[in-house]
Amino acid sequence: MTTPFIQRPTRIQVDLDAISHNLRAIGDHVRVPVMPIVKANAYGHGLVAVARHLVAQGTGQLGVAFVEEGIALRQAGITVPILVLGGIFGPQVAQFLEHDLEITVSSLDKLRQVEAAAQAMNRKAVIHLKVDTGMERIGVHSESAAPLIEAAVASRWCMVKGVYSHLACSDDPRSAMTQLQLERFLETCAHFERIGAPMPIRHLANSGGVLHFPETWLDMVRPGIITYGVLPGDSARPPFELRPALSLVSQVVYFKVVKAGRTVSYGATWMAPHDTRIVTVPIGYGDGYSRALSSSASSSRGEVLIRGERHPIVGRVCMDQFMVDLGPQGSAWNEDEVVLIGHQGGDAIACEDVARWAETIPYEVLVGLNERIPREYRGG
Repeated sequence: MTTPFIQRPTRIQVDLDAISHNLRAIGDHVRVPVMPIVKANAYGHGLVAVARHLVAQGTGQLGVAFVEEGIALRQAGITVPILVLGGIFGPQVAQFLEHDLEITVSSLDKLRQVEAAAQAMNRKAVIHLKVDTGMERIGVHSESAAPLIEAAVASRWCMVKGVYSHLACSDDPRSAMTQLQLERFLETCAHFERIGAPMPIRHLANSGGVLHFPETWLDMVRPGIITYGVLPGDSARPPFELRPALSLVSQVVYFKVVKAGRTVSYGATWMAPHDTRIVTVPIGYGDGYSRALSSSASSSRGEVLIRGERHPIVGRVCMDQFMVDLGPQGSAWNEDEVVLIGHQGGDAIACEDVARWAETIPYEVLVGLNERIPREYRGG
């Protein structure tokens, strides 16, 4: 008799209906086509499952960071256009073409690499020109973009589908930098008109741009983290409702009473001030749950929900587990649910809360949750 396989009690739950709501809210707000970004395992939510759901909801274009992500989507049967946003590595260009992926071209040299590969394979490449308007990451400087635009438009082997840039400060609705980037971008795009070329799809707005800067919406927007119901920064002010799609839950696997004066976890950084009840939760930094959420005698950081009440993490977060203080009168049973991100009872812990406790950003919290944690999907 084969023993049935039981997954570990720690799991990520993804609400696909929340993603649908966010996608509709974004589309209703901007009234231009939406290209959801599904890079980094769809911000921790699961690349293939989320992409399939987005396409089922009518999404006509997806964005990823690397060619490998695009290939994974093609192998999963995703057929909509996919733009790879990252800088291209010359030897990989043939893989873009083989899998019908749209290519970011950020310089004349990159254009020549794409043309050579396309000619060798006797197939036309679909490209988006990347303009650097202030990030200094990848992209031709806006003031130097004319030769690239002219060469790309004249290319026999490339079809210019889009032109885009990336906003550096749009998380802040008071950002003056965003207006400067917009001005630089529009001046660059005007060169298509100056040479009598058709205007490609202009896309500039990321999540912050969608929330705060309607003048950046142009012909298409590229929402990332707000697709998943999480704000891009502390200053972000959403003009419509966002619903978090991800919950991170586990279960109690051990309960004990720790005597006053005893220490908990590595380094003995936390000492019980009185007899107290401690439970162990089977998730740690090996899963991407940050060690920065550890607590010491002088500081309390991370919290979880057990039986609808908040309790602090005590001691250092270990690779595979951590401990929680229920207090002298607290109660929990083995297998009780523990919520690290999400709702329980009348309370909730948001991804933004975890980021604040860990002194990082919500992006890092989400994408750090790795494949050791099984993902469950509901809705959709």
